[in-house]
Amino acid sequence: MDLAELLHRAREWADNDPDPDARAEIDSLVTAVDPTKTDLADRFAGALEFGTAGLRGVIGAGPNRMNRAVVLRTTYGLAHFLLETVPGGAQKGVVVGYDGRRMSRELAEDTACALAGAGVKAELFADVVPTPLLAFAVTHLGCAAGVMITASHNPPEYNGYKAYWGNGAQIIPPIDVGIAKAIDKAPPAKAIARPSLDEATAKGLVRLLDESVAETYLREVQKLGVRSDGDRSLTIVYTPMHGVGDKLARRAFADAGFANVTSVPEQQKPDGRFPTVEFPNPEEKGAMDLAFALARSTNADLVVANDPDADRLAIALPSASSPTGYVQLTGNQVGAILGHYLLTGGLANLDRAAGKDPLVIASIVSSPMLGVIAAALGAHYEEVLTGFKWIANRALELKKEKGFRFVFGFEEALGYTVGELVRDKDGISAAVLFAELTAVLRAQGTTVLAHLEGLYRRYGLFVSSQVNLTRRGAEGIKELRAIMAKLRKSPPWKIADHDVVSVRDYLGQVVTAKDGTSKPLSLPKSDVLAFELASGSRIVARPSGTEPKAKFYFDVREPIAAGEPIAAANTRAEATMKKLADAFVAIATS
Repeated sequence: MDLAELLHRAREWADNDPDPDARAEIDSLVTAVDPTKTDLADRFAGALEFGTAGLRGVIGAGPNRMNRAVVLRTTYGLAHFLLETVPGGAQKGVVVGYDGRRMSRELAEDTACALAGAGVKAELFADVVPTPLLAFAVTHLGCAAGVMITASHNPPEYNGYKAYWGNGAQIIPPIDVGIAKAIDKAPPAKAIARPSLDEATAKGLVRLLDESVAETYLREVQKLGVRSDGDRSLTIVYTPMHGVGDKLARRAFADAGFANVTSVPEQQKPDGRFPTVEFPNPEEKGAMDLAFALARSTNADLVVANDPDADRLAIALPSASSPTGYVQLTGNQVGAILGHYLLTGGLANLDRAAGKDPLVIASIVSSPMLGVIAAALGAHYEEVLTGFKWIANRALELKKEKGFRFVFGFEEALGYTVGELVRDKDGISAAVLFAELTAVLRAQGTTVLAHLEGLYRRYGLFVSSQVNLTRRGAEGIKELRAIMAKLRKSPPWKIADHDVVSVRDYLGQVVTAKDGTSKPLSLPKSDVLAFELASGSRIVARPSGTEPKAKFYFDVREPIAAGEPIAAANTRAEATMKKLADAFVAIATS
């Protein structure tokens, strides 16, 4: 658009924005000496799109940013879609939570008040909460939907609007499409009915939630335990990464008998600036440095980290060979360890006694090791598209269709859920279960790392890596699309010296074997290809949903000979993975 049109749109938006700070922000950009040298054009280049992850974006004024006006219009759409599609939805209401990021409280209150303005009851947490507690509250309170104001582990300048449906899981199609269409019909933010919080509370349209929801959640977390024994005197260092997990996580540890838990003091309280980390994500290099320093000084047996909204979990263990004194497990390793533990006791044994198969689910880009473990232990295993919304919703489908009880689900990006308590990632209950396992092993005179080696020897050594193929600009995006199209049209049947036995095309929803036979895939359409190798290894290719890059995931399964040092098998596996990665990238880009 030309400058005149841009300035017109900006002024019109500002005139309809109820937030005086946002209006002033737009005004400063419009009246700049040269508006073309500001980010004004980007703010009005489009609008944040509402999808299965809700909304997420940089905080600022304008339709392409996270702000009060965008949240008001989004909530208007959510409320009206709910009223049109959910019988009794107004009375069932929507539970609203928020984390410690900048503007989270204001956006949560706007959400609750806009719901009230539409005649929908809102259950608003009175203080910051972790995302798993909000997800739990949806079903616990019997609400029709839930909204969590959070940007999870994104940088400080971000915030987001995460939507849940009445089943306690994140929304999936066609619900997201319906809400998006209702948002498109929303009036300007200034025209949306929005009583004050005091007025809405006085009329009974907004209720402030007390600690009772958290108390119930904590009691239910303790019921997830597999064993009540073990040496629970172990020393734990915990960090909430400047987020909102500390209070609930420490309570959950204490209730499970873990009294020696020390939080990293510099990161203990919610702080949306995230001053001690470049990115508030435990996967990022350097994010765990303060936790490792405290762990060394306390001789900790276990290091536990949540991301800022406590839906993800990172684990580190003592290791003499590591420069930091601790080795951080990958998401795939934690998933395999927790999955095996939960399939060998607790709810899984109850299911077997009742003649039912326990159910575990992983995302298609996570290590296939959990599937191998599940097959050996008589459990039902499935894979779903990337994103925990698919894990939770598929678990609910299988329970309804076949009576399976969901025991565990995970994705490689540090996301885990235990049982049916929370239908989303839950870094708090998963942390307690991992501590429980560590305590049981400690009482047996062994360690988690030794236990992991035992799992590798029993089921095969699985190693994983990821290669990102990045391109720039519109031409780069076209090139990446062409790469996926070529791989789909002419898939390789040999990669390095490995035979490909089948190709899973999630866009075409078909599995094709090397002999040309095929069968349908039941998962929703997605631009993903998976190459299954005769060795038990796997390669997955998909474009990024948010960046101009293609992501290639490599999972190698390497058998270990009796008596062979694990390091030797690992060296062999890493060499195999490098050969596969080099060969696949060459095929994709040739």
